[in-house]
Amino acid sequence: MAAHAIRLFADDAAVRHVGEGLLARTLPKAEWTHEAHLAACLWLVRERPDFLPERDMPGTISAYNLSVGTQNTDCGGYHETLTQLYIKGVRAFAATLAEGTPLVDAVNALLESEIGDRSWPLCFFSRERLFSVEARRGWVEPDLAALED
Repeated sequence: MAAHAIRLFADDAAVRHVGEGLLARTLPKAEWTHEAHLAACLWLVRERPDFLPERDMPGTISAYNLSVGTQNTDCGGYHETLTQLYIKGVRAFAATLAEGTPLVDAVNALLESEIGDRSWPLCFFSRERLFSVEARRGWVEPDLAALED
């Protein structure tokens, strides 16, 4: 797998731009990167108590995808298991942060952590299981390692 350079955020406003753009479906498709997914999730966890990611993220991402011309199919678009796994990881990471940590510092630390690595899900799931239609359409349990609660 090719290594990807981590695209860090410059400031809190850049993080909020991604999160607000996701919710409003105005974020340009090119800006909806791996880093943007994680930044939006951490922003939602920290600053939007009205938004329950486990419940609301599936519809939000699916609708955003459609708004930028990405179909949610058995082989592309929204992926339920990846989404729920990263929500778990982001929540666990957020719980380790010192109170008052600036948003941008929290997001950049997340991106530089084990959880921020694109290959992190493969610690728990085989490629075959993770990229199955079943995992894309619904939550599937890991087949390599259990998740900590």
